[in-house]
Amino acid sequence: MKNYKILRSEDRGYASHGWLKSHHSFSFANYQNPEWVHFGALRVINDDVVMGGRGFGSHPHDNMEIISIPLSGDLAHKDSNGNEKVIKNGDIQVMSAGTGIVHSEYNANADTDVNFLQIWVFPNERNVTPRYQQKTINFDQSHNNFLTLLSPDRNTKDSVWIHQNAWFSLATIDANTAVKYQKHDANNGTYIFILEGDAMVRDEKLNTKDAIMFDDLAEFAVTTKINTAKVLILEVPMNF
Repeated sequence: MKNYKILRSEDRGYASHGWLKSHHSFSFANYQNPEWVHFGALRVINDDVVMGGRGFGSHPHDNMEIISIPLSGDLAHKDSNGNEKVIKNGDIQVMSAGTGIVHSEYNANADTDVNFLQIWVFPNERNVTPRYQQKTINFDQSHNNFLTLLSPDRNTKDSVWIHQNAWFSLATIDANTAVKYQKHDANNGTYIFILEGDAMVRDEKLNTKDAIMFDDLAEFAVTTKINTAKVLILEVPMNF
């Protein structure tokens, strides 16, 4: 019996609204799949493409850790706490919704699409004061190495933080290379998402936008063959 699950890119939920094309890894909005509701504390991974000049108008959130990672293009953010930012390819943004916050997200450009991941994580503390944080990723440090983008550490300057015992890590892996990942917490699970290229995990070949998830290995390797790969690992608690 396999101790892991695979979600292929083509098996994700899909919605097209003209200006928005969205792939859902877990149940979201009109896409409801009882087999894919969440993975531990990981509740949402939406892979969104928004056309130029369009976006999501003001809408509320509460008691959720919301992370945005642009893959191409620029995303304009505005919220009820007075934050007004542009999140670019190479940035990571966190919004702790806590007691409640209203925000909007728009494509910052009129003539090009923006593709971004929006990820929701259940918090380990409810009704916190809403907060915003943004950081630029140093991709040089992710070359054949899993660079921490997000952690629970409120004091670090090297990554953003959230109200959860979770870590997000990114690696750009050369062809014919194996990069090891060591879990930060033995009780966590790992959700591995291939952003670009293809890679092998647990003898399974994963292509672009495929994912594999498991909670039984404390250490494992992500291995490439003839192509380079960009790999995102989301390590989250499983008791949700």
